[in-house]
Amino acid sequence: MTSAPDELGLQRPSVLARGPHSSEPHWVLNPHELRDEWRRLFSEFFGTFLLVIAAAGAPVVDAVSHGQVPIDAQVVAPALMVMGIIYFMGMVSGAHLNPAVTLSFAARGNFPWSRVPGYIGAQVVGSIAASLLLRALFGNVGHLGATLPGPGISSGKVVIVEALLTLGLVSVILGTASGARNVGANAALAVGGYIALAGLWAAPITGTSMNPARSFGPQLVGGHWTSWWAYVVGPLIGGLIAVGVAWILRGPPSLAASEAAQGELDPLFKTSEHKPRTPRVP
Repeated sequence: MTSAPDELGLQRPSVLARGPHSSEPHWVLNPHELRDEWRRLFSEFFGTFLLVIAAAGAPVVDAVSHGQVPIDAQVVAPALMVMGIIYFMGMVSGAHLNPAVTLSFAARGNFPWSRVPGYIGAQVVGSIAASLLLRALFGNVGHLGATLPGPGISSGKVVIVEALLTLGLVSVILGTASGARNVGANAALAVGGYIALAGLWAAPITGTSMNPARSFGPQLVGGHWTSWWAYVVGPLIGGLIAVGVAWILRGPPSLAASEAAQGELDPLFKTSEHKPRTPRVP
């Protein structure tokens, strides 16, 4: 496996070394990447838990409070939550929070396929845990925050709208993860802003899920299964189209994008004082 120098001039395994031009398949993880995998999985669980608490909790609290959480607040709340999550834990796991994002990063070549099941499992469990807590606190009200089609909206229309919305979301995520124009941490603003924008115009139509995990928890715990499959198919289609758009716009994946997708945990360069150290030479 090849190595890439970091900003300190040290060598560390390159996340792109497992790409299609390498003799080692890119779905193989080295021991250093696996060492902190439990932290990444907890990060995805906890982040998705918080996302669903905000996204599903807003309509639940609106029902409990008899209309005190208006629709614009309901769509802005999860956007702000995602923004905060990216800032405080993006460096740990990449803050995917969404199976469509995880699969898109993997299809793009920024994320190892071997991590995909764990990430998606953690996201789904986080969504279920949040939904269980909301039901325990407030009961099965407000459809428990489930994403449902608006009046007169068919499942086919849900697929199309959710695919379109997710195309935009994943395009923003893949674009800001590329490191171009020094986007860096400000990617949180772009992603959160897009989520709010999508909700402001499309929430009455589909509930603007763009996230199979976010939809699944409230559907399972609340028992609201209307057009459930459309909230899986639509985001997955939109995410895969966004991968194609990213190849057209930027070509092959970059090292910066892969680090953004996988997080920046590296036990080789951590100490108890959080200062880099020189790896031991055998």
